[in-house]
Amino acid sequence: MLGKKVLNSVYWHCSLTSSQDSKVQQTIKAAEVLAHLKPGLDYNIIKYDSKSGMLSLLWYPNFFEEPFPALETSFRIDLTTQRVEKRSYQTSLNPPILHRKELLLSGDAPKQFTQLTETAEQLGLFDDTIRIGFKQAWEALVREKGFQIIDYQFVPIGNDESTDSPNFEFLESTRISRHLTALSRSNLSAPMQCLARHGFLDGTLTVFDYGCGKGDDIRNLSANAIPVAGWDPHYAPNHPKQAADIVNLGFVINVIENYQERLEALIGAYNLATQVLVVSAMLFNQNALKGQAFNDGVVTQRNTFQKYFTQSELKVFLTDTLETYAIPVAPGIFFVFKNQDAEQRFLLGRQSSQRNVLRLSHRPVSPAEPKLSRNDKKCLAYKHLIDPLWQKILELGRLPDKSEIDSMIELTEAFGSISKAIRFTLDNNEAALFEQARQSKVEDLITYFALQAFSKRKQYKHLEAGLQKDIKAFFGDYQSAIETARSILFKISNAELIAEACHQATEQGLGFLDEGEALHLHTSMVQELPALLRIYIGCATILYGDIEQTDLIKIHIQSGKLSLMRYDDFENQAIPRLLERVKINLREQTFDLYEYGDSFEPTNLYLKSRYINEEFPHIAEQLNFDEQLQALNLFDLSGYGPNPEEFRQTLSRARFEIDRLSLIRSRKIPNLDEFCGAYLTYRQLIECGETQQITGISNRPIQPDSYSALYDLAINILDPVIDYFGMIRLTYGFCSHELGKHIKKRVAPKLDQHAAYEVNSKKNYICSRLGAAVDFIVDDEDMREVANWIAENTPFDRLYFYGEHRPIHVSFGAEQKGQYIDLVITGTGRLAPKNRKVIY
Repeated sequence: MLGKKVLNSVYWHCSLTSSQDSKVQQTIKAAEVLAHLKPGLDYNIIKYDSKSGMLSLLWYPNFFEEPFPALETSFRIDLTTQRVEKRSYQTSLNPPILHRKELLLSGDAPKQFTQLTETAEQLGLFDDTIRIGFKQAWEALVREKGFQIIDYQFVPIGNDESTDSPNFEFLESTRISRHLTALSRSNLSAPMQCLARHGFLDGTLTVFDYGCGKGDDIRNLSANAIPVAGWDPHYAPNHPKQAADIVNLGFVINVIENYQERLEALIGAYNLATQVLVVSAMLFNQNALKGQAFNDGVVTQRNTFQKYFTQSELKVFLTDTLETYAIPVAPGIFFVFKNQDAEQRFLLGRQSSQRNVLRLSHRPVSPAEPKLSRNDKKCLAYKHLIDPLWQKILELGRLPDKSEIDSMIELTEAFGSISKAIRFTLDNNEAALFEQARQSKVEDLITYFALQAFSKRKQYKHLEAGLQKDIKAFFGDYQSAIETARSILFKISNAELIAEACHQATEQGLGFLDEGEALHLHTSMVQELPALLRIYIGCATILYGDIEQTDLIKIHIQSGKLSLMRYDDFENQAIPRLLERVKINLREQTFDLYEYGDSFEPTNLYLKSRYINEEFPHIAEQLNFDEQLQALNLFDLSGYGPNPEEFRQTLSRARFEIDRLSLIRSRKIPNLDEFCGAYLTYRQLIECGETQQITGISNRPIQPDSYSALYDLAINILDPVIDYFGMIRLTYGFCSHELGKHIKKRVAPKLDQHAAYEVNSKKNYICSRLGAAVDFIVDDEDMREVANWIAENTPFDRLYFYGEHRPIHVSFGAEQKGQYIDLVITGTGRLAPKNRKVIY
């Protein structure tokens, strides 16, 4: 089959389809009809799985123009089930990219394609194939090598002094600003971590810790140059209580046994806050039933008081006492805003997506271009002004007001007026991006107003200035915005619309759809969902709190429920363990919390790559891991998959283990009496030779990989033979370096693979072919028939036939040469090898 071969798949350009065999052509034609696609218009690359017959039709719109084109749309087509799965990468920040384009074309591919590939190979860019599949990792790798790609050339970065990449800097800083904080979060209390996660601890706001205890939070914040003070009735009674932008009342009200004093503490802390009060308290759990009942709580064995709240009880207590709205941001943690503008910015910010700002594109100017137009020169001259203005336009999704522009004077001087500067910026950037930003902002606002309506809170007496401008630009007036949002809010109870939105989400690479049942996705994708689903999830956050502390979300399509799952180190584990699950019932406005650990073993999350997308950290490694795990064919991974103990044991028997995001061969030495495959033990494969039995040498492999090689030989060759012919009799198996010293005749340790992965005294492999080999006979069988069956039905490496009634030698290794050799007697009486052709 013509094309680029990758494992079981073959890729080719649609121009080669007419040169493929007729069966393949018919398959592609049937796929085109089913998916309503035309070659060259809707797709241009075919991915064909030669084993399963599965087909993907891929669209690379700039296949010939770009040196390493990005995938824009894929259609995965199953003709058996008549199912088409569409996936769009149009808005992706990290789409898959294509390498070695010349292999997808006929022999007359443009010369520059081949030259580009040769240069990439010389630079070592293809050494680690896992890293090169997605745009961001590929570009980072090219930069690591000290190059950039301009047209079809690798240009050394140091030789191109004119190259300016402010957009790259912006992408990096934006990504860092999402996740990076100077704070040591592990040493901060939970409410302080919430403040940090939502951007309040950036050093611009003052903090007062009301009931600061021993002052751990104060020391951490001070170390990070955040203005902070605190007071505590026991540890810091002489410190003054002072006003601050942020006041933290952290786990204080739950330890005050007197209800009136509890109210005084809450009101006192609120009166000190100028922007926001953070309140946290212990929630009802299994410890709530321990201790002696006292007032509305319990006295513990340490003679301390604890009042355990439910989430809803705590919300009502705060709202009623302070006569203002308490916003849940995590279980047991609430923000209560004093400043309504700050509250509106916070609530709107929770629903805002920065995707379009991250997609701020730049047009690198090739140093090879001989001439620049007048317009191009102007773009370059004022790039430092245009790019920030374009960024602001994308951020707002509308044209900015003068009060929202930072470089007013400079822009006016450069272009004559702000309106001319804006017009020039729009004319020299992608209109489609601006439209996308506008639509995204509209959805953000609809989500915001819908959630305001769901919370049944009073409307603000005045709107924050930026929000007023947004409403005027997108809705005309406030009432229209509210009516639009309410109309969508009412739709979250419509299962058909939820199902449609879930299907739309999966087409954008947002989660895994369990058809008709639920959409599963990582929380990092929530802001990219259709507005209807964001509102659905947002309603749950009003009941529960901030979802950012969880990892996965499950949107139940039919039942009006939402599940939140938290895992153990989700990002860095290939198979993370479930630690906590929350099921929220939107219709009844209740939620249940399930914790895993002592009473319930944490369950495993298999095929993690289904729930994340190409923008998630380590996506290439996770995809590679999942593909490897499935290729083992050891587990039924449908549904919830095997329980953890079954998974561990099965994986261990197969000589595999998990090292974070990698599936590797086991580094353990097994017990010799453990089964190696279905029928034989390791001891039988190791202690079967005549010389070993005579000398009594232990003959145990030293290298863990030798045991893995014996296992692979057993399951791929020996088990199938025993299944078909019955039990075999081993005559020669594994041969250690020590045993090999005692065998002087008729052996070739550097070639025969009996030494597996063992090394000699110089630490070199005894046999560079690796793999493993045995000699065996099946009693009362013609060994020619056995040898032929092995050659026709197994992925053997090398097979030596000595005679109908003599043992055969067979090996299994990575090369899988498939060499079938007869040892024939020559005229001189010596054995000579003769290759035998296998007829399948």
